[in-house]
Amino acid sequence: MPDRLNILQIVPHDLGKHLHCYGRPDVSSPNLDRLAAEGVRFDRCFTASPPCSPGRACIQTGRYAHSNGQIGLTHRGFDLPENELTITDHLNQAGYLTANIGFQHERSDPTQNRYQHLDRESQWCEGVAERVSDFLAAQAANGDRPFYLNAAFREVHLPFSREVYFGLDPAKADVPPWLPDNQWVRQELALIAGSVRWMDQAVGVMLDALARTGLDRNTLVLFVTDHGIAFPRAKAMLYDPGIETALIMRLPEGRGRSGVVCEELIANVDIAPTLLDLVGAPTPHAIQGRSFEGLLTGEPYVPREEVFSEKNYQDIYDPIRCVRTARHKYVRNYEKRLRVTISMDQIWESTVTLGMWPWANEWRPEEELYDLHSDPYEMTNLAERPEMAEVLGDMRGRLQAWMVETEDPLLKGRVPAPEDAQVDTFVPPGA
Repeated sequence: MPDRLNILQIVPHDLGKHLHCYGRPDVSSPNLDRLAAEGVRFDRCFTASPPCSPGRACIQTGRYAHSNGQIGLTHRGFDLPENELTITDHLNQAGYLTANIGFQHERSDPTQNRYQHLDRESQWCEGVAERVSDFLAAQAANGDRPFYLNAAFREVHLPFSREVYFGLDPAKADVPPWLPDNQWVRQELALIAGSVRWMDQAVGVMLDALARTGLDRNTLVLFVTDHGIAFPRAKAMLYDPGIETALIMRLPEGRGRSGVVCEELIANVDIAPTLLDLVGAPTPHAIQGRSFEGLLTGEPYVPREEVFSEKNYQDIYDPIRCVRTARHKYVRNYEKRLRVTISMDQIWESTVTLGMWPWANEWRPEEELYDLHSDPYEMTNLAERPEMAEVLGDMRGRLQAWMVETEDPLLKGRVPAPEDAQVDTFVPPGA
């Protein structure tokens, strides 16, 4: 077996932090709970862009969406540019066998991702788990190079209607405070719990395959998702339920910390440089994230003071930027849009939109400021409070400095879409 560290990266869809180990009492996820107990669980990891394709591209490139060019959804004509380098390219150059089994959402032509091994046989979690197990067995028997395997699947994307999911009783659903407690929300929470349970079983199959082949002794397991769950005020929004993501990492026994929960702020653009540090490969200058290797190994680490996130396109053009510190969140809305934007997959496939609370159809303010200590669910906007003027000015300055430093095109006006991209027209209520 190769001496260098292997990487198994597992990426579900639309999960956020909707796991038992992240405090969801109505969700069963024993395999991921075990992985967290054996490794490091990051409690405050955030996507740099909450739509699906941009979120994944930020993970793969270590660069912000407006920098790497993935500003919308691949299936709507927003591809990650072919010349944009990803962790796959960097590990190819470092001598790794790179593989993708299952799903990918960064490029319409998956061969442009330049994986040496590409397996699209199944995109459901149980099929991906079976193919991953076969891949690991082959590597244990004949592998002569370290590998990077990106295993991704469609769960837990809407709809939650597969018979294998077996949702729980809606009466037992635990409704988070940022959603209204009604029959439609409870029904959907019951269904997503079944999808998470099924997905967790597939993760267990992969972890068992690692142990069975002995590859767990030399493999980093990384579990991360793209953005928050597919509920209103979460997916494709810049409130915490939309940008918070699970991040669990387990180094081989004896090579890193275990049973640790990290409260430090992590951006998903930090994952690529961390992986490069862990395998001893150079980090290209173009990468904008910063390594948190020390949080995994116990070495010194200087925490981030803030993380940034952005939205450009989902179904409509909806440019938003935010900066989040440990205490405050500042959101800047650049177009007149509704307070809660509901993506088309939620409208088509979710019952939650039938029971949204009345203010969901009010207009968003231009600026939003939240004190996350006293208001963790971001329900009370403090931007116009005189006593918050100093905090507001500081957060504005942080966001402006980041936009200037990263050459955000929004500073010059509308962020242009590709010529052939599909962009819906925003229709105001009552129009």
